[in-house]
Amino acid sequence: MTGPRFPPSDIRAYYDRHTRAFLRFGQGGGALHRAVWGPGVRHRAQAFHWVEDRIVDLLRQETATEAVAHVVDLGCGVGTSLCHLAAREPIRGTGITLSPEQVALGRGRVADLALSDRVTIVEGDFSDPPPNLAAADLACAIEAFVHGRSAETFFAGCARLVRPGGLVVICDDVIRPTADARAGRAIERFRQGWHVNTLVDAGELRACAAAAGFEHVSRTDLTPWLELGRPRDRLIAALAPLLARLPGAESRWGHLAGGSALQECLRRGWIGYELAVFRRRAGLPSDGLQAPGNGPEAWSP
Repeated sequence: MTGPRFPPSDIRAYYDRHTRAFLRFGQGGGALHRAVWGPGVRHRAQAFHWVEDRIVDLLRQETATEAVAHVVDLGCGVGTSLCHLAAREPIRGTGITLSPEQVALGRGRVADLALSDRVTIVEGDFSDPPPNLAAADLACAIEAFVHGRSAETFFAGCARLVRPGGLVVICDDVIRPTADARAGRAIERFRQGWHVNTLVDAGELRACAAAAGFEHVSRTDLTPWLELGRPRDRLIAALAPLLARLPGAESRWGHLAGGSALQECLRRGWIGYELAVFRRRAGLPSDGLQAPGNGPEAWSP
């Protein structure tokens, strides 16, 4: 079996190099993921936390009043999502990221928000979670799944981490069927520019989850609620061919070309941005980890 196209060392270097620029020049909100203008959103701060607020809904349905849920953010970035969850719910949170730069920024954010007693950011590979972690009641991966080694290794790691009855929430890009010859070239630019290893369709995602012992709960298409074709996106698309000719273009500007290609793929329907929820089947061995029991059925849009 061949290894991932982009090994963990490449993903680590990618985020060490670009995280501060992503925070400074991204869509805003102190987050490394996209704003989702879903139902009920009235302003940008809500759009940036729409996905996390759906996770809050799940936690409130799943966890008994007296229980404290353990939430693990797989590919946590600078801890923005975990801090938002901890501000809304009395969780214990653990964030895992390959990037030392993100660990430092995330720990600073946690300390600034006085959440150090409940939220921890650790350096590691979410495909192979640290063995000393407590079992997760809920594990989430927001725009991190595509960087994993493969869908199979992602769910294998979740099977070791998530307690029976616990949930896995994935929010990320999925490939969609098309006969358009242009799609392959655009998808390749996206893969290369954003260091994408794991781009699967919804059916393959569900099959890999099922093989690892996870049942599908819900799937929501978030693509219609994204901001596509903003003036800055059109400017980057115009500049991308020029930037590609500059020295060191791949390391310095590749992420811009990748983002521009993703915008094209989303607009044309070659890629979708989706939220998927899975539950680990009860009765499976928990590898000796302990966690609170499960609650009622998960939120489904």
